[in-house]
Amino acid sequence: MGSRVIIGIHGLGNKPPAQILKTWWCKAINEGLRRIQHPGVFFRFELVYWADIFHPTPLNVQETDPKSSHYIEFPYTTATEFSEKSPSKWRRKVLDFLERQMDQIFLKKDKIPPFQSVTNLIIRHYFKDLDLYYTATVKAENDQEVAARDVIKQRLIGTLRKFRDKDILLIAHSMGSIIAYEVLCSLASELSVDTLITIGSPLGQPLVMSKFLTEFFPKHGNASKPVTPENIRKNWFNLSDLGDHVAMNYNLADDYEMNTAGLGPQDQVVFNNYVYQNKRNPHKSYGYLRTPEFANIIYQFLSRDRSKLGFWFSNRYLELTQKLFGDKR
Repeated sequence: MGSRVIIGIHGLGNKPPAQILKTWWCKAINEGLRRIQHPGVFFRFELVYWADIFHPTPLNVQETDPKSSHYIEFPYTTATEFSEKSPSKWRRKVLDFLERQMDQIFLKKDKIPPFQSVTNLIIRHYFKDLDLYYTATVKAENDQEVAARDVIKQRLIGTLRKFRDKDILLIAHSMGSIIAYEVLCSLASELSVDTLITIGSPLGQPLVMSKFLTEFFPKHGNASKPVTPENIRKNWFNLSDLGDHVAMNYNLADDYEMNTAGLGPQDQVVFNNYVYQNKRNPHKSYGYLRTPEFANIIYQFLSRDRSKLGFWFSNRYLELTQKLFGDKR
């Protein structure tokens, strides 16, 4: 198991301090593993943290005033409800209809170039988080203004390079999936990942896809679909809750072309059970990370090509290492 590592990248918005957020992601993943009867699985986890680029002061776990800008509205909390809920057939039909309408407007082959200015305008006025990612600048060490987007991507690139000799499972939540896709497309010949998991992802939004087509596939002429990155070696899983507005275009398989290895997105509709103070948030990362579908992907990645006995000994070794040396997971 030492040859495998799990890397996560979070979405936009202010977050708790990096170590706390990393701990909360690990707790949610472990909840899912317990749920599928594999509670003793140990893994190495690294979190690509970039909230501080836009928010120098993190959210405060001690803040109790909901009006404070540092109050955590949706902290990690263990699940109280694990019963499966079937996705609404009516909602699926509505979302499929909306996807077709949006695709007709923004992704017709003959409309991509003239619609680019309109796409930018809509992103700027209706998707402010996305606009911030594409347009914001930050000061570098030499006081020069640089694109925040490039600084953020460098953090993921640095982590991927650090573990380039290992099998990597990359988890990308929300806006993090845009960052992951762009990095993988940009470094297809240099870096690779074994498995990509996108959760609560906006990658199916026509506005996002049109940006990808313009920036990464200009030589594809009138192609209407971005392509799955060539450096995904095994699988790309996309998990969506039908109540998640960010992932309202939940089906990426018909939006992204397969790469030359025949790999493309594998969509799974899941139930995100995150609830805090009786308020459900189907977009929250913790709920996605503990779904049984996600847990099974993690377990298969960690145990693949290993005998049960070898996998058991590997887990015990990592468990002992953590106890003796405080392995930071």
